[in-house]
Amino acid sequence: MKNTYSYSILIVDDNLTNIKLLLDVLNQSGFRVSIAKSGENALLKLQETLPDLILLDVMMPGIDGFETCRQLKENPKTKDIPVIFMTALSELVNKVKGLQVGGVDYITKPIEPEEVLARINVHLQLRKMQLQLIQTEKMSSLGQLVGGVAHEINNPINFIYGNIFYAQQYVRDLLKTIQLYEQYLPPDIPEIEQWSEEIDLQFLKNDLPQLLSSMEVGANRIRDLVRSLRVFSRLDESQLKTVDLKEGIESTLMLLSHRLKSTSHRPEIQVIQDYDRLSTIECYASEINQVFIHLFNNAIDAIDSKITMLENKPNHQEDFKPKITIKIESITDKCQLMINISDNGIGMSSEVIRRSFDQFFTTKPVGQGTGLGLAITYAIVVDKHGGTLTCSSEVGEGSDFTITLPFYQEISYSKEQLTGNKQQAAP
Repeated sequence: MKNTYSYSILIVDDNLTNIKLLLDVLNQSGFRVSIAKSGENALLKLQETLPDLILLDVMMPGIDGFETCRQLKENPKTKDIPVIFMTALSELVNKVKGLQVGGVDYITKPIEPEEVLARINVHLQLRKMQLQLIQTEKMSSLGQLVGGVAHEINNPINFIYGNIFYAQQYVRDLLKTIQLYEQYLPPDIPEIEQWSEEIDLQFLKNDLPQLLSSMEVGANRIRDLVRSLRVFSRLDESQLKTVDLKEGIESTLMLLSHRLKSTSHRPEIQVIQDYDRLSTIECYASEINQVFIHLFNNAIDAIDSKITMLENKPNHQEDFKPKITIKIESITDKCQLMINISDNGIGMSSEVIRRSFDQFFTTKPVGQGTGLGLAITYAIVVDKHGGTLTCSSEVGEGSDFTITLPFYQEISYSKEQLTGNKQQAAP
């Protein structure tokens, strides 16, 4: 089953005529709609699932719309959901009260379908842009921090790495000198014999070269991580540039290597890579790297969840070999690059797939997921780069995410820019 994003709307109204009218209008426009016939019922529904926007009637039995909205805004889980009031009350005092308790807009009854759709679309776009701005600022700050840390680590680790070569040479020279002394000095000098035994000279001669070799391996590892951090943050590539996606994928995998290694409850996750010769596109590199890290993290989480599921089936757990497959393929006739990331994790039901790109939707326990990862991924791929993002999955078998990105991004210029450029070019 495949998924593309559609917004969800919660209608809170006790009037069946209004509900039917809104259902017809919203369903025809591609929205996913749920209904609550009272404020109390709406608050209960919102404990289970969160919509993208709420249409809230003011006059209802029980708690009215104003009190319902006030309670929504006091709840950290629901306080950021846009609420549009529906009312026949036209007095200014009622409109002011609605805005004071947290509403973002009003729809006056009788309901006009065109007005409803216009106001809903405006506030959904505002919310979407707000979320993207918040995430962009967070990732920008994180990118600056990561880039700064990478720069600070880079100089001392280069110093260490450069000196290891000389240290290894010095140790080889010293060991050779000791060997010559042992060969030509009398072997029965008590003081030398006693000291050699105290420090276990033979052990030091065997262990010191291995110690320096392990330091070289560790320094190499840190250099690779620093290089990956710098590629991932790409502070110098916040604008459109032509980049090799393979480099971004490799850097992201390097940063996640600690999660791919074997643990006490599962073997190492095998990463299978199948890359086309052509893997360069024009894009915002740091944001595309965010896409990769979201999808790889989700794949690892799905594999860990499957391991947990298999713990009660020991034979099946032994046979399970976790893997993530990454494939890059160029579609030259459409001037697109296709990136496919699949796993053999726990998979998703059709309902979860349908909601997987919804903002704030998550199947993870409280505190372990924000519900923004795939929504942001969708926004970066589809909205920012004009690509596509689809998901197919089967419970117990794994998931498959497919991204297509154009080779080049379309850039539009204003009339003034074009005129200005022409004027500057004129002699």
